[in-house]
Amino acid sequence: MTHPRRRAAAEAIAAKDPRGRVRVVTDPDPSGPPTALRTANPSWSCVGADATHHVVFQDDVLIAEDFFPCVEKVAAAVPDEAVAFYEGWEGRNSGVVRLGALTGAQWAYAIDEHVPSLALMLPADAARGYERFAAEHGNGWPYDVVIQRYLKALDIPVRIAVPSTVDHDDVPSIAGNSTHGWRRATFFTDRAAFSPDDNTACAAFSLVPFYQYGESKCAVRQEDRWEYLDTDRYLRRIGLLGTCEDGLAAADRPDLPDTVCRQVWLTAFATGVAVAALTDRDPEPAVAAAVMESLGPGGLCEEYTGAELVPMIPLVRDLALAALDAGRAAHRATAGTPRPAPAPGVVVTGGDPAFGAQLARLLTDAGRTAVHAERLDQAAHAVPGAPDAVIHLGSPHDTGYPLADLLADAEKLGARRLVHASSAAVYRGGAAEDRAEDSLRERPEDAEARLWWDAEEQCRAWGRQTGTPVQIVRFAEPVGPHAPLDGVLADWMLRAWTRRPMTLVEGRRHQIVDYRDMADALAALLARPAGPEICNVASAGYDETAFAELVTETARRTPWERADAPGPHTPLMSTALITAETGWRPAAPVHNGARAQAQWLACDTHDDLVGLWRTPDPGDDTGVRRA
Repeated sequence: MTHPRRRAAAEAIAAKDPRGRVRVVTDPDPSGPPTALRTANPSWSCVGADATHHVVFQDDVLIAEDFFPCVEKVAAAVPDEAVAFYEGWEGRNSGVVRLGALTGAQWAYAIDEHVPSLALMLPADAARGYERFAAEHGNGWPYDVVIQRYLKALDIPVRIAVPSTVDHDDVPSIAGNSTHGWRRATFFTDRAAFSPDDNTACAAFSLVPFYQYGESKCAVRQEDRWEYLDTDRYLRRIGLLGTCEDGLAAADRPDLPDTVCRQVWLTAFATGVAVAALTDRDPEPAVAAAVMESLGPGGLCEEYTGAELVPMIPLVRDLALAALDAGRAAHRATAGTPRPAPAPGVVVTGGDPAFGAQLARLLTDAGRTAVHAERLDQAAHAVPGAPDAVIHLGSPHDTGYPLADLLADAEKLGARRLVHASSAAVYRGGAAEDRAEDSLRERPEDAEARLWWDAEEQCRAWGRQTGTPVQIVRFAEPVGPHAPLDGVLADWMLRAWTRRPMTLVEGRRHQIVDYRDMADALAALLARPAGPEICNVASAGYDETAFAELVTETARRTPWERADAPGPHTPLMSTALITAETGWRPAAPVHNGARAQAQWLACDTHDDLVGLWRTPDPGDDTGVRRA
């Protein structure tokens, strides 16, 4: 698949097939907005009548020698799977390739992320069905996201070649991806080799450390979904953060920024822990060096130019190799050491189940052992005796678990404390100045605010009746994976991903709370006897333009428009009270949290988001002017 401007490059790639089976497909609307999605439809549709499989290349690839004979054998060996012959060093799945290489695997299954589609093979029937799915569900989403959702809908797994037999030729991206910086394969071989007798086993990892956007992360399998968390948080969870930090302090640090050294060390140390959990065999030195050479460029390619990265590569590699060894040693030293889990004393309920389960894990990380239950009566078997506290993620709308039922269940269980997670929306329609907790003394006039107020009043009345301490925490708009979709940030991110302009309202301000700050604030409250009845919690505030810029930086660059008429206004809150009472202050990097939300919306969600933008918003064409 190519653009007419790069047809010659595409024809050169096609000529590499000795049997002449590769067809060049050009953008059907080359003057339109640059997007791979448009060219993907005809590229996947031109399947030969007698073909068993279909491979689509993008026009900026380098292909290993003997690639095409190798592909034929792979297709016969794994007929029902998608096969990615390339994975870039900048993606989450770069961590999958590193683990595969370090443990001796030839293949590894992709984790939730856009599908590596630079050189992708599908079974022929699946290839033929892509165009119809994209027509119904594309709606402006990036091509590699659409194909990921398509393969999920078909329940077709994606296996990644280890090493890659296709690399990225670093030419300017017509589709606008050059903003992602220098892009190459995590681990590439220039000679493809596969025998029908070769092992087709495909590794599936439950822990995948990776380095992306300058941040060290771990993908951790949690039952039916992935949790993506900062690597230092994961290492603290398994009791190895201190060992990791001590190793970094004793290491010979290269002449690199401290932040880079720390994030590289965390990633490679956690990779060593993961490798040691999978095999006792030492990684091949040449392989370890190769995969760690790509670690720095992959994690930093959006912050540094290629020219700046080249001298950093050996420095990062050597530091990462030392951390890899330290992580392996740390796992071996602690393997088999029992770590009894403390009994949970906190139950989280209400809200989205995935968000609630995530909050319970973060509370446990913060020292308040918690479990999640969609209903309190389901938590009785997990919590011995009466729970120390119930945290209810409130909603003014029908959730299938009415607040009255929650309160009745809390009384039956003998909950010693109730924390009701309310919303800054309770201040909606009020004065523009920063709102303190005692500034709202009577039922609000705004309809949405009244719903939140009434729920708070119901909890307070229950507390007075039962003698149970009740605290109300008014959170700003939550930001992070599984955050509610009714917030402005989620709405704007979905618009950005689907190439729809954001609509900005003059004079409006926004306040958000990072999902990790939410957990830490709740843990800080629970660490003390019940204090103030109401607390405000927020991480950061933005004016309208700065909020839009946050979206373009963490999701996708997109235009915005300005509405002539003002919209509903929620004033900013003061968070001085919770700081004075508990010492809590926002500490999570909100840019990191916003990016995590953007990635979740694009890559980690299932078909529940696919149809959100099918029907145009009737307000899009009224009262709006171009910025």
